[in-house]
Amino acid sequence: MALINKIRERSGVAVGVVAIALLLFIVGGDLFSGQNSLFGGNDNTVGEIAGKRIDLQEFQKQLEVARSNYESQSGRSANEQEIAGIREQAWSKLINDIAFTKEFEALGIKVTDDELIDMVQGNNPHPAIVQQFKNPTGQFDKSQVINYLKSLKTMPVAQQQAWANFEQSLVQDRIRTKYENLLSKSVYTTSEEAKKDYEAQVAKADVRYLYVPYYSINDTTKKVTDDELNAYFNAHKADFTGFDSRTFQYAVMQVVPTKEDSAFFYNEIKALAKGLAAAQNDSAYAVMNSDTPVQYARTINQMPDDLKLSVAGFQVGGVYGPFKEGSTYSVYKYKGSKVDKDSVRASHILVKDKAMAEALLAQIKAGADFATLAKQNGTDGTKDKGGDLGFFGRGAMVPAFEQEAFSNNGLVPNLVETQFGFHILKVTGTKTSTYYQLATISKTIAPSEGTRNDVYQKAETLRSSCKSKADLEAAIKKDGKMVLLTADRITPDASSFNTIREGREVVFWAFNKDSKIGDVSSKVFELGDQFVVAALTAGTDKEDPKMTDFKDAISLKVRNEQKSGDIIKKVSTLSGTLEEMAQKYGAGALVEAASGITMATGVLNTAGFDPIALGKIFGSKVGKRSKPFAGESGVFVVETANLLAAPAIADYTMYKTAAQQKLAQSASYLVNEAIKDNANIKDNRSKFF
Repeated sequence: MALINKIRERSGVAVGVVAIALLLFIVGGDLFSGQNSLFGGNDNTVGEIAGKRIDLQEFQKQLEVARSNYESQSGRSANEQEIAGIREQAWSKLINDIAFTKEFEALGIKVTDDELIDMVQGNNPHPAIVQQFKNPTGQFDKSQVINYLKSLKTMPVAQQQAWANFEQSLVQDRIRTKYENLLSKSVYTTSEEAKKDYEAQVAKADVRYLYVPYYSINDTTKKVTDDELNAYFNAHKADFTGFDSRTFQYAVMQVVPTKEDSAFFYNEIKALAKGLAAAQNDSAYAVMNSDTPVQYARTINQMPDDLKLSVAGFQVGGVYGPFKEGSTYSVYKYKGSKVDKDSVRASHILVKDKAMAEALLAQIKAGADFATLAKQNGTDGTKDKGGDLGFFGRGAMVPAFEQEAFSNNGLVPNLVETQFGFHILKVTGTKTSTYYQLATISKTIAPSEGTRNDVYQKAETLRSSCKSKADLEAAIKKDGKMVLLTADRITPDASSFNTIREGREVVFWAFNKDSKIGDVSSKVFELGDQFVVAALTAGTDKEDPKMTDFKDAISLKVRNEQKSGDIIKKVSTLSGTLEEMAQKYGAGALVEAASGITMATGVLNTAGFDPIALGKIFGSKVGKRSKPFAGESGVFVVETANLLAAPAIADYTMYKTAAQQKLAQSASYLVNEAIKDNANIKDNRSKFF
């Protein structure tokens, strides 16, 4: 797209917000997919939304189109992290197209042709349009939109279609906005609800209380049986939502360069240093032989420390190094130095008409004040500052503008033409540095193929000798040097675990229907410069949740119930003041006071926010002591010293408005979640991507 080319010229970034927005709407799944499900079987269902089956073949067609669009617009393939994000956006779009569109259509929400025109080139442009069509000063320029649309018919069909898809994404976004605005206007707060909010915020209490936190009793003193855990789980099943996960242990064998590998690269860089010294075209020689992009001109601040020490003795044609920085050896051939501009300060007057620009330039050459003419005739945001752009470095402006700015001092004698119009340019300041011309060759030490094969063979020997999780544990213990790590409750869509960044293949194996608890992986996983051997240790099933899936959380609940029973039983036998009761109770009992607390924001010192305790405080009579009761974090005995009721007021409008605003802010999210729940979404993407 011409639009993308414009962005590339301005910033050096290959893809802009419009392109990204378009991609995120139309890209789905894995850009490099084509693989069959690793779970086996012939079920090609990627998922189901509101009863509609999402077929893999249909999904693949979208992926092919998306891949073509991505490669043409960004100039590169997406990395794994970008693919994961794009995949989520694509799934969200499917949910929007199927589940949400039904709601939109039922309410008759639409965007007219006139409204779309207004969003693209009218007085109310969409934020995505504003973001992309800006002049050099960062201001939105509607004329750029119009010029782009005029040239659209001359562009290739693929680019025209890309723009049409982008416009459609704007329509969908506007429909969604209308829907959410409608929801936010539909919330209502009754006067009674407003009154309760008012009282919760205004009514205050002063309280003293005895507090025995659950953590004051050591967990090891409370034995929780599986029968107790199962009983709690069965009584509270509605509180637990099932989920799919796998837990596995794994050993990592890192592929690192050996001493022999390091010596090989050192000898290679020394040989290249001789070649660099003799090379007639040293720049081409450096480019051909360096592992990293060659930076030819450097300031002293851009040099590694070892090279800085050699600057005082630089001789033209001399070769310096090898120097080692991290795992990279480098040699440098000095070609001379020069003082050049780092950045310039400039002013400009941007006008659209060439004849007018030439007339203004003639006036300035004749002695007219540049800043005054800029204020009177400039068409961008710099006119109020007399055209001043401030200091800017290389790459900040479009090429034609930058070329003239860095090649001149004072008034540039000719007009500078860019896609934004005609510029009258005046360079008002410069900052310079000494640049050393250095032909550079860098070689990064890497493991040889022999080193890699040796590590792989060690990993394969470990894997093939272990038939079960127990075997793997025993082998690691016997080795004494390796460590068995645990990846806990990894979800089906995970692409990483712990420090492993690209571990999708291991996750696939863990969720394969043929992988059983206790199995060792059927292969050694090669993940970059490391080999992994894994053993499956546990799993959970979304459709069949069990107590063991939530054992830690349930154990805490049951243990606290046991503790609360013991604490209440003991405290109930105590008498006297709260301080006397605490002293009789012994270690762990605290007596605290809190003043001016409210139901809405009451914080009880050590106990923090405890809604059960707050309810007891505001429900007690002044001067009366409560019986011991279990709060969320411990057992309390409260004495409400003072209650200041909220005074009656005639108008609760302020509180009603605040409550409605709060509801409106959450209404969109809550309704969206309700629509998704109602759509009975089944997401099987992790079986394919």
